[in-house]
Amino acid sequence: MGGNGNIIEGRIGDAGGRLDKALAEASGLSRERVKALMGEGRVTLAGKPASQASLKAEPGTPFAIAVPEAAPAEAVAQDIPLNVVFEDEDLIVVDKPAGLVVHPAAGNLDGTLVNALLHHCRGQLSGIGGVARPGIVHRIDKDTSGLLVVAKTDRAHEGLAVQFADHSIERAYNAVVGGRPIPAAGTVTGAIARSNTNRKKMALVEDGPNGQKRGKHAVTHYRTLELLKGATLIECRLETGRTHQVRVHMSSIGHALLGDPVYGRTPSAIRPILQRLDFSRQALHAAELGFIHPVKGEKVHFVSPIPDDMRTLIDELRH
Repeated sequence: MGGNGNIIEGRIGDAGGRLDKALAEASGLSRERVKALMGEGRVTLAGKPASQASLKAEPGTPFAIAVPEAAPAEAVAQDIPLNVVFEDEDLIVVDKPAGLVVHPAAGNLDGTLVNALLHHCRGQLSGIGGVARPGIVHRIDKDTSGLLVVAKTDRAHEGLAVQFADHSIERAYNAVVGGRPIPAAGTVTGAIARSNTNRKKMALVEDGPNGQKRGKHAVTHYRTLELLKGATLIECRLETGRTHQVRVHMSSIGHALLGDPVYGRTPSAIRPILQRLDFSRQALHAAELGFIHPVKGEKVHFVSPIPDDMRTLIDELRH
């Protein structure tokens, strides 16, 4: 499949079948998105407009989908409480609670960390991330808690981005996983890319034919901190920072995070405990963050204690 600007071009896969499904699989778009674009006259099949989603698609037929560029909405300042760990004129480090989305996107246009930062910093955030994501250098998932650094100036943003790109940022997560990892400490290595079967999930992928690289190289070092009842508290140090990295890597070795709705099943003996505690997120916390200050040049290091909901869960699993 090839892309040209906002035109997605390719050929229907070997399976053929319903046009909307075949186009979704070949393009990476959702079926609903494909149907909507068909309704807007933005899809062609063998050079001819295609508007019937249920049409049978022949394998190998060329297609083109014109995807209009999304116009990012300008984020608005909102008075949302922030737990500020550190702040100077160049950057701000916050301890994000679970449940808070980092930046506005479809389905979450406000009530995000960016909206809170715009209010707190009175609009003084780096413009490199664009109007929808000012200052955002990296993200953690909505339902992951913990430390996040945000750039207030473009100089800081550029300096931090270099450190994230060369993997020199120090990051450690605390997680509660099902079972007992053996060995008790180890390294998980595996390239991560978007899943072919579920575009909302990430997955471990292997290289394609002729050594064609797929996905992004990812390395996670884990170690056992405490054995619990049917579970283990671990620390994961990230050598790389890929989307859902800890969740995908720990699931891949058979020890998915407790409460993770996407990458694993919580052991049946532990499910009643999660329900009783109303613990409905992946048990993952960004506990340590260290880097070279991008303007002052000095090493800075921050630590965040495990939040109350995870602490309560750990205490329950000790009994």
